[in-house]
Amino acid sequence: MITAYDFSFARLFDAAGIDVILVGDSASNVMAGHETTLPITLDQMIYHASSVMRGIDRCLVVVDLPFGSYQSNSEIALASAIRIMKETGAHAIKLEGGEEVLESVKRIISAGIPVMGHLGLTPQSIYKFGTYNVRAKEEEEANKLRSDAKLLEEAGCFGIVLEKIPAKLAKEVTDSLNIPTIGIGAGKYCDGQVLVMHDMLGINTEFKPRFLRQYLNMNEQSTGAVKKYIKDVKSKDFPNEQEQY
Repeated sequence: MITAYDFSFARLFDAAGIDVILVGDSASNVMAGHETTLPITLDQMIYHASSVMRGIDRCLVVVDLPFGSYQSNSEIALASAIRIMKETGAHAIKLEGGEEVLESVKRIISAGIPVMGHLGLTPQSIYKFGTYNVRAKEEEEANKLRSDAKLLEEAGCFGIVLEKIPAKLAKEVTDSLNIPTIGIGAGKYCDGQVLVMHDMLGINTEFKPRFLRQYLNMNEQSTGAVKKYIKDVKSKDFPNEQEQY
């Protein structure tokens, strides 16, 4: 599973064989430059998801419900999920939280919309946590996570993202469920993994948590290519005889 936010990268990832594309509310950070995921709106998520859907032929596309689009009550949550499904053509939605959003999860699923859960570090709650540190290290929080995972499965979620929790706890939760877990900073025992494309491809070089494996350095390669382009234009090397009509 990898994030994508536009047509071009969605087409590339789909052709490469990715199983799931997440249109993440991380678009707030990596596409719009915000400090947190909180500012992105439902309309903006629908724009990004629609762009992604035009680029895929085969993979599953899951779209984040953004902050403020589901927390108030289950009616608003269902209305937000319906808008995403109708206006983007996506296959499922994802929302953060456990017991506190259970009514919304059940209502969305009862309307025929597949739901993926998200537990552990839930970035939409960053001002409650106050930090992006590892979650559920203390037994009380770990117990709540175990309970929330079971509640989400029983409510009908088809999978759960586990973010930034101890690997031992992630294994325990994964083993206790019949639905798959997708880890990000949750160790190797989850059923799958997800990374933000800008981190994995080395577009964003400032974010370097322990769990990130950078597979490319697009920042360096792109900067070098643009510098070469500038040099070639200024030296009149581009376009050459073969590159004009």
